[in-house]
Amino acid sequence: MTPALSRNDTGARVAVLCGGVGAARLLAGLVAVVPAESVTAIVNVGDDTEMHGLYISPDLDTITYTLGGGSDVERGWGLAGETWAAMDQLDFYGGAAWFRLGDRDLGTHLYRTGRLSEGASLSAVTAHIARAWGIQATLLPVSDDPVRTRLELDSGEEVNFQEYFVRLRHSVAVRAVRFVGAERAKAAPGVLESLEAAETIVIAPSNPIVSIGPVLAVPGISELLARRRRDVVAVSPIVGGRALKGPADRLLVELGGHASATGVAEVWASVAGTLVIDEVDADLRDAVEQTGMSCRVRATVMSSPSAAAALAAAVLAART
Repeated sequence: MTPALSRNDTGARVAVLCGGVGAARLLAGLVAVVPAESVTAIVNVGDDTEMHGLYISPDLDTITYTLGGGSDVERGWGLAGETWAAMDQLDFYGGAAWFRLGDRDLGTHLYRTGRLSEGASLSAVTAHIARAWGIQATLLPVSDDPVRTRLELDSGEEVNFQEYFVRLRHSVAVRAVRFVGAERAKAAPGVLESLEAAETIVIAPSNPIVSIGPVLAVPGISELLARRRRDVVAVSPIVGGRALKGPADRLLVELGGHASATGVAEVWASVAGTLVIDEVDADLRDAVEQTGMSCRVRATVMSSPSAAAALAAAVLAART
């Protein structure tokens, strides 16, 4: 049963800062409980990369495929029913096949790359792709300018995000993270306007360091959130001291923080007034509130569409 809402079921605007899988699931829950047209997703581009001459936007694509109903739910990324003939052929030639792109997924990247080469902006291309999938929510890259996440490993080597996450399977220790180009980037058209107009701003349960970090690094966004802090609700991606997916727990520790809901609160306390934490972390409520954030305890594991919708409803009701 879809959770009932009060204030937000009238179409009040919601803006969501997004990474990939966790954000995609929360967005799917949101559009189940509020009009999709009232939701704007502001999406990380720090993971974007160029491979095989193609421009790839992993977080934008994960959200698009999820909201469009085509995602591979088991993998959490890519398209359901995908085939891999192109990658198999690339591997046959000895090419760099470690970054797996399905045959249908390649069509998305071919289209995006062609449009960008013709001078279209990333936000314009994203809007067209979203419309093609029948998505009624607004999807915005945080910036049309290049912002790239670079990680310095304990070995001293610096790699881009996809090398760290996919090629190295995020199994190596990190001692620093930087967002190249962020200081010169401008928020994409509609980003700051959507944040200003939103009744509630949500920080999705995405990696605080490498998914939300690049979004907050774009000039103007952190300042706007800090000013509207009481309207910002974040969802912890750490449950019971562990990340549900990816290396968020290890990155928090490696960069001097804590792999806990409290550690997440310490990262986001300056820009969010409320943190939603999972029921298994209820004993951390007081510690979270000592960071200056209000704390709400809810079930945050989105194991089904109904669980995602319930969490979305709870997030919208949690604003301070």
